[in-house]
Amino acid sequence: MRLLKIAKSYTRQASARLGDAREAHQEGNYPYAVRLCQECVELCLKAVLKAVGIDYPKVHDVSDVLGDVGTRFPPWFQSEIAYLTESSKILVMKRELSFYGGEEAFLSPEEVINRADAEDALKRAQRTFENCDKLLGELPKKVEA
Repeated sequence: MRLLKIAKSYTRQASARLGDAREAHQEGNYPYAVRLCQECVELCLKAVLKAVGIDYPKVHDVSDVLGDVGTRFPPWFQSEIAYLTESSKILVMKRELSFYGGEEAFLSPEEVINRADAEDALKRAQRTFENCDKLLGELPKKVEA
């Protein structure tokens, strides 16, 4: 139960980042919105791994671990794993750009991350959050049964 408590804390943090990402998007701060969405996805994936007792590496993208242990999750969640891992990989790649831009080409973050990037990131973060939050909501019922 202690792991589940930590996992739910991660999703609370993820929810806050998702809300801040929506606000950043509304303000036109697209690089910051993408960065916050990446953090949301990272926290969500780490939450579900933590909840089922998986020790993951301390890196931003834990999607490979999620893919490796996918059978530990219910079938409905397993059907989402490909999307979740793809989303994590995409957002981690955009993370550095959202911080620093294209430094080699002397491009600012605003020149390499646009509205479409932020909207895609928000969509991915929202779906990831919903799936992970739903899974965590189901786990206590399975533990008590």
